[in-house]
Amino acid sequence: MKISELSRRTGVPVASIKYFRREGLLPAGRATAATLAEYGEEHAQRLRLIKALTTLGGLSIAATRDVLTAVDRSNSTDGTLKAISYALPVPVAQAPTGDADEEAHAESAAEADVAGLIEAMDWQVPDASPHIRGLTTTLKELRRLDADYRPERLVAYAELARSIARLDLERAAAFEDSSTLAEQAVVVLALSGPLLELLRRLAQEDQVRRRTSFEEPDTRG
Repeated sequence: MKISELSRRTGVPVASIKYFRREGLLPAGRATAATLAEYGEEHAQRLRLIKALTTLGGLSIAATRDVLTAVDRSNSTDGTLKAISYALPVPVAQAPTGDADEEAHAESAAEADVAGLIEAMDWQVPDASPHIRGLTTTLKELRRLDADYRPERLVAYAELARSIARLDLERAAAFEDSSTLAEQAVVVLALSGPLLELLRRLAQEDQVRRRTSFEEPDTRG
């Protein structure tokens, strides 16, 4: 297909396709003339992945290039998922800075909480995982608010998270092609947070209604 058809099929403007090609994100097409090239389904698939990474994932061009390189080099489902997971922004609660000694104590306590949780769950997670740092920062803020999210209280939530992760991996295992897997992984990992939060809020709303004598407001005039 020509670049105009590739643009139509993927919804990516021709100018963007050329830009992605110059930046090394998209392979060149097969030259058919001095200024013409033919593109295949692999180019359309790569463009969908680039769109997913830059729009859903919110990655910069440089970060997208790094992910694509990792995906191309990966020869396993786990390697592809790791490349995507580590590239996407880590959700972190923004904790205000305070007294240095208090901050150090809070940091140490949160690190101990996270270590305790990982040990209780027997999770195989490297110390360098960005998600450990994100959870540590979040727990530190929760401690500051006296939310009492200690490891023993978090285990029940972690068990639910493990079940969700298994579902995600089962879904990913259905895709053998690394590009298709990567595209689906971005969709799952980028959208699962908002999706799960909305499901949680709907469930909370249901529980509130069941536990209280909630009355619908009268909206009639």
